[in-house]
Amino acid sequence: MWRKAIATTARGVGALHHPWRTIAHGHSTAVSPSDAVNSILLRSLKEHYLDVTKMNPPPKINPPSPFTVVQGSLDGNGPALKRTFGDEEITISVMRLANIVPGDGGEDDGADDGDDINQLFLHVDVSKPGQKESLHFLCGLYPDALGIHSVSMRPKADAASSVEDGSSYTGPVFEDLDEKIRDAFHNYIEERGVGDSLFPFLRAWLYVKDHRNLMRWFKSVGTFINENKTAVKDS
Repeated sequence: MWRKAIATTARGVGALHHPWRTIAHGHSTAVSPSDAVNSILLRSLKEHYLDVTKMNPPPKINPPSPFTVVQGSLDGNGPALKRTFGDEEITISVMRLANIVPGDGGEDDGADDGDDINQLFLHVDVSKPGQKESLHFLCGLYPDALGIHSVSMRPKADAASSVEDGSSYTGPVFEDLDEKIRDAFHNYIEERGVGDSLFPFLRAWLYVKDHRNLMRWFKSVGTFINENKTAVKDS
């Protein structure tokens, strides 16, 4: 539904693609061209913000035990889940295959929330006390499976970041490893609770996060434009 909301917003402000076409050529009007464009955009932002506030969130789902939600993770960019395994600390960051993008107007635009998400990417970090680096897994998570894309060592200071800087070695191509090694790595993270049982919670968690980000985007953009409009009037 978030995709549909953004797609509707994009269509709603489509007239602003060439805003000069909607502006009168005369200079005697009391409303400046900038004010006219701002007013159209602000009205559209407000309408769609109100639509977003009416969206029903997905049913609340608890993460599989013993994982717990990282406090403040919905409003930040760090890990979503954490747990301990012996003396290890395991954190999981999640992102979808692609961030929310405007819909293409196809039949799936009205699909139920979550139906369009069938793959997530996980950054799984396993760290130990006294170690300067953590063992990092990049995984693809599906409703019924989990696949490992890469295994690498990274500094602990970067463990909370889900963005690769491109300058460090990310390990060999996982599929090129011997099958026994690949199976052993899968067993390693499965023993620590990282598997397809996480999919329902992480999918719902992402929708809640997307909803918050979308509402924050509408408000911040609207506030910026409105303040800019006020500043122009006062100048």
